Amino acid sequence: MQASRREFLRHAGALSLLRAAGPLGLQLAGIGAAAAATQPDDYRAIVCLFMYGANDGHNTVISLDSEAYKTYAAARSVIALPREALLALPTEQASRTPALSLHPELGPLQSLYQRGSAAILANVGPLVVPIKDAATFKGTNIARPPKLFSHNDQQAIWQAFSPEGAKIGWGGRIADLLAAQNGKHLFTAISAAGNAVFLASDRTIQYQISNSGAIGFNRTNAGNIYGSAKGAEALRAQIAAAQGDLFGQEYATVVNRSIEAHGLVSAALARLPETDPRVALPPELAQDKLAQQLRIVARMIGVRDDENIQQRRQIFFVSLNGFDTHDHQLDKQGELLRSVAQSIAYFQDAMAELGVADKVTVFTASDFGRALLSNGDGSDHGWGSHHFIVGGAVKGGRVYGQFPDIALNTATDVGNGRLLPTTAVDQYAATLARWMGVPERDLPLVLPNIGNFATSDLGFMQA
Repeated sequence: MQASRREFLRHAGALSLLRAAGPLGLQLAGIGAAAAATQPDDYRAIVCLFMYGANDGHNTVISLDSEAYKTYAAARSVIALPREALLALPTEQASRTPALSLHPELGPLQSLYQRGSAAILANVGPLVVPIKDAATFKGTNIARPPKLFSHNDQQAIWQAFSPEGAKIGWGGRIADLLAAQNGKHLFTAISAAGNAVFLASDRTIQYQISNSGAIGFNRTNAGNIYGSAKGAEALRAQIAAAQGDLFGQEYATVVNRSIEAHGLVSAALARLPETDPRVALPPELAQDKLAQQLRIVARMIGVRDDENIQQRRQIFFVSLNGFDTHDHQLDKQGELLRSVAQSIAYFQDAMAELGVADKVTVFTASDFGRALLSNGDGSDHGWGSHHFIVGGAVKGGRVYGQFPDIALNTATDVGNGRLLPTTAVDQYAATLARWMGVPERDLPLVLPNIGNFATSDLGFMQA
């Protein structure tokens, strides 16, 4: 305790000097060590579900107000959803939000919303500063995200936006701050969807995992090569051997870390196999790629206390492709949203079975929204969109943020029904970061633009 206290005070003193001008990495290093001295005894995790291609928010959350529905249907022509097919949501008393509904394929999310375990964040998107209306956007040199409406750029901006660019993700920055609270730093930030900007960081290594478990080197983890255990041992020794040059040394470090991590994760996951009733997929989701990703996330959460894992705070990333619906939108989006809704519902059931339903929060994200104006068979690139937050700690059954006017040529239409976001991704992220344990004073380290907005807490998470 005395050693921890001394460490805390030493870094606290250093941070008082670094706060004004110190590099981000140094600040995170100091805060991380200080956090280790006050390690929490509970567990919390967030899971980012990124919908690549830009999910159409206008056909995800739809107003049931008769006049709003008329303007929606007129703008969307053949891709407007029939009013009688929509899934109505409970209307909040004394709320200025119109009566809303969900896409017909989102039945499982409707149920979670009605039970108070899911909330909607309306019209959120990347912003540098608040932008009042389209006239301000078009008529001034007000700061705005670069390269708007570009898929690759906005995917990175959404996951990592900062004044320096989109290289270090805000999930990775949260991991940098909280990794010192974990026994094994390597398993703080985990992607089940390949390399993700969201989890890129200065200090915390992004650990990638397959749908079935740890990813190992070919042959070295098979136990033998062509029937020879000694052959596998020799290969491991060769590729992991220390080298004389810097490149070789770093390669050996990465190889050894990978081999070690494979052993640790495989041993831990053996305690919670895919067939365990707590995490097993129902037959209808057995081949669903998103559900398979969420299953391995559930298994990793289930073994968080294993001596090989030892986690108190974790950030996960999963994804689903195909949301770029310029054409055939009705069929494409329906199929994708069915996967999203059913997979999230499965995951929530698994969290309940594991006893951590109130410790894990899933939230959706996407490149951007889509234009309200239909192109005839689909919709083109937009800006603001609607997203879901799901979990036992969510103040659910409510819509947060400001639901936009669903009409063309309004004050918030920047062109062709591209609606100006009324809530910033930074505010969305800050609310989740606070719930994870990032103090208010350290939010600028995670989200450098957060000071430009009136609030850093949108209120959708319990304390």
